Amino acid sequence: MLKAARRFLSRMSVGKQQPGHRRQHLDIAGQDYVAIYAIGDVHGCHDKLVLACNAISADASAQKGRTLAIFLGDYVDRGMQSKSVLNYITNSGSFDFGCLFLCGNHDEAFLNFCRDPGRSLSWLDLGGRETLMSYGIDADHMLNSAGGIASLSEAVAQVVPARHLEFIENLPVLAKIGQNVFVHAGIRPGVPLAQQSDRDLMWIREPFLSRGPELDLTVVHGHTVSEEPAFGRNRIGIDTGAYESGRLTVMRMTGSEISFLAPTSARDPSPPIFQSVASLRLNGQ
Repeated sequence: MLKAARRFLSRMSVGKQQPGHRRQHLDIAGQDYVAIYAIGDVHGCHDKLVLACNAISADASAQKGRTLAIFLGDYVDRGMQSKSVLNYITNSGSFDFGCLFLCGNHDEAFLNFCRDPGRSLSWLDLGGRETLMSYGIDADHMLNSAGGIASLSEAVAQVVPARHLEFIENLPVLAKIGQNVFVHAGIRPGVPLAQQSDRDLMWIREPFLSRGPELDLTVVHGHTVSEEPAFGRNRIGIDTGAYESGRLTVMRMTGSEISFLAPTSARDPSPPIFQSVASLRLNGQ
C-alpha cells in the first residue's frame, strides 16, 4: 500500500510549500474521475471501515470510468481497533479502487507521541489510551509502575510497526479537485490555500464552521461531529462520530450529484445503496 500510494502521489500536482505547513497539498485533475467518494473520521473502527470499503468497492466496480476514494483522516484514537485500522489501510491487498488518505489531527498527535512520548502525554486524553491498548499497551499501568515513562516509551518503540508511522508521516493534508477541497478539519476563511497552515487544516472549527471557506470553492471535511452530514456555507461535514454512533459516513460525488451510503450491517447481503440528497454544484454556484 505504501508503494502504491507513492506512485499515486507522484502523478499529482503538489502545491508550493509555505511557512506553517510541511505536509503536501495536492491538486488533482477532476475530469479523470466519474465518481469520487469521501470517507469521514474512522477513529479506530475497523469493522465499520471494512463495511464502508466493501460498499465503495461494489459501487465503484459498477461505474463506467475511474473512481477515487478520499479518506479524510483520524484513523486512530477513541475506538478500540486503531491497530487493525492501520494494518488494513497499509495492506496493499485491502483495496481494489483508487485511494487517497489525508492526515487528521489525531493521526499527527499519535505520530508525535510515538516520536517522543514524554513530551506528548496529553495525547492520551484525546483517545490515545484506546489506541495504545489496541497494540497491547496499558499506558496508565506503565506510567504508574516503577519504570514510568521510560517503560512506556520502550514498549511503544517495540510494538508500533514502522510502516504505521511511515504511513502517517507521509500523509498529505489537503486535496483539491476542481473547485472542491478535501481536508480533515476545514480551512481558515478567506486565506488562499497555499497559505493555509497544517494546524488549521487539521484542527480548525470556528470561524470556519460559521463562515465557510470564503473562497470560490467547496470544502468537504470531517473533524466536527454531527448526527447527520452537515451542509454549511460552501462546506459539507461528514464526521458522524463512528466510534459512538456506529455510523461511518461515505459520501459519493458523481458530476453534480451528492449521495450518501445508506447504513448497512455485516449481516446484510443486499448491495450498497447510495441515497441522493442533492443535485447541485459543489462549488456553491
